[in-house]
Amino acid sequence: MSEQRATVVTDIRESALSVDEALRAVASPRAGAVTIFVGTVREHDEGREGVTELGYSAHPEALALLEQVAGRVAAGTQVHGVYAVHRVGQLAVGDLAVVCAVSAEHRAEAFEGGRRLIEELKAQVPVWKRQEYAGGEHTWVGL
Repeated sequence: MSEQRATVVTDIRESALSVDEALRAVASPRAGAVTIFVGTVREHDEGREGVTELGYSAHPEALALLEQVAGRVAAGTQVHGVYAVHRVGQLAVGDLAVVCAVSAEHRAEAFEGGRRLIEELKAQVPVWKRQEYAGGEHTWVGL
């Protein structure tokens, strides 16, 4: 049987994210496992409480870099689907900020691909957040 290329879906967008969309994107009859990472906006950061919202922004080359990261994960052994979508714009506490999914033949490859995907995304894709706090203060993260 011939090797099939993994499906890769990437985006950086202002609209709401969906775990169901991620699952559909990486579905494959050859995959026996899917891992999903969902990053949400939390009410605290770096030991400080009171985060009320985040404003995400991305460098103009962020999508191209995200595509490279996802492509490297998709080249992994037994990987059949890779999905990585990050949100930009204003997000409230509880909103989904990033959704990543990897489907693979077995759980070990799916877990390995999923961890690699989110870790490389965070390290290599220039997306920054401005955290707003109760009381009107703010901080930038990732600059």
